[in-house]
Amino acid sequence: MSLPLRILVGYFVIVGLTGLFALMIVVREVKPSIRETIEESMVDTANLLAALASDELRDGTLAKGRFATQVRAYSQRQVDAPIWHFRKTSLDYRIYVTDAHGIVVFDSEGRAEGLDYSRWIDVARTLKGEYGARSTRSEPNDDASTVFHVAAPVIDAGRIIGVLTVAKPIARVDPIIARSESVITRYGLALVAASLALGLFVTVRLSFAVRRLQRYARDVSEGLPAEVPRSGARELNDLAQAMATMRRKLDGKLYVERYVQALTHELKSPLAAIRGASELLAEADLPAAERARFAHNVHTQSVRMQSAIDRLLLLSRLEARDHTPDLRRLSAGALLDSCVGPRRAVAEQRGITIEGPVTESSPEICGDEALLGFAIGNLIDNAIDFSSAGGVVRITLDTIGTQLVLSVRDHGPGIPAYALPRVFERFFSLPRPDGSRSGSGLGLAVAREVASLHGGSVEVDNAEGGGVLARLTLPLA
Repeated sequence: MSLPLRILVGYFVIVGLTGLFALMIVVREVKPSIRETIEESMVDTANLLAALASDELRDGTLAKGRFATQVRAYSQRQVDAPIWHFRKTSLDYRIYVTDAHGIVVFDSEGRAEGLDYSRWIDVARTLKGEYGARSTRSEPNDDASTVFHVAAPVIDAGRIIGVLTVAKPIARVDPIIARSESVITRYGLALVAASLALGLFVTVRLSFAVRRLQRYARDVSEGLPAEVPRSGARELNDLAQAMATMRRKLDGKLYVERYVQALTHELKSPLAAIRGASELLAEADLPAAERARFAHNVHTQSVRMQSAIDRLLLLSRLEARDHTPDLRRLSAGALLDSCVGPRRAVAEQRGITIEGPVTESSPEICGDEALLGFAIGNLIDNAIDFSSAGGVVRITLDTIGTQLVLSVRDHGPGIPAYALPRVFERFFSLPRPDGSRSGSGLGLAVAREVASLHGGSVEVDNAEGGGVLARLTLPLA
């Protein structure tokens, strides 16, 4: 069973079943509570009427006296009383009085006069000085036919001379009981349903938060870029931050390990060349021309090593966002001219022509001149290195919406299909047309980080008709 389902089931058991149990108790208590309230009011009524009937019962004139007349008049009264949600249209009390021997001397309905009620609980207990009350069904199998009887002693000079009983059919108040039970049940079930809906909502949100954490952990394990998930629960946020901290520490270790391995691999070749040249230079009878060639090799390889180290340090700072760019408004044309100018002489020596755009009215961008110059210069250097003698390197500046697109196109052999996905990898480089590997394999990686730092991007792909097309996209100032 999944965690969200466990939580939902647990919530249902605790809240749902508890709510249903409480609802059952409340509904079960409605009928007894209303009946107790009715009985309590009947006690007051019985004692009041018993006090009014005491004189006439003592004198033996009750059956034809004023009390009997007023009670019969009560039975004939018409009533229409809207009581909250119940309309009362009849007067339901039946009143009968017995003497000290339990013989009925007055009955408001006239059907029990002269009968012996001394064995009925209400009369028998009251004559003994106890509380007398009973509920009797007129139909033995029908609870709705129950009639409440509450008796009160008729007292004269401190002695019980009779019993007055007030009777009320419970069927008259059954609509009130039924409505109360219905309302409580309806609202109780709605409350339980709302509680379950709330539990489902909380469970779903928790499930989504847990799934975001799972997706984040999976992306981290697969080395994919992932944003730390946010949640309304502090514990889940703490867990996400702990996972992010763990990822940074692991990434830092892997980053250092990867860079050390890559740098070691990259420095092996120039170190071997320098060691071999130094061993040959140590020979005393080495001709001057050979000595000069080996010395040049040592210089070239040391420059290559220095370039690799410098670019690696710059790349690591850019990736860690440890470098704060010196942002200012720059003319894209002026920046391009500063990058193309120093490279024209190298291109002309190789018989390569650089065709650039008119830069007098070029748009402006906002960025770090040194970093952008490095990125643009690297794209131009690559185009020159991979161009054949007599080739053309074409540079264009275009404005697309709010973006400036700088394109550098060469007409060299292009990039092999297997190498296209790897051109931005660190220390990955392709042999130049002359067979040399003078590149450090870091230039495009640095260029991409520079573009990202400025809110732009770099794309490199084979151009139609041959050669390579590199695009540097930057936002306009």
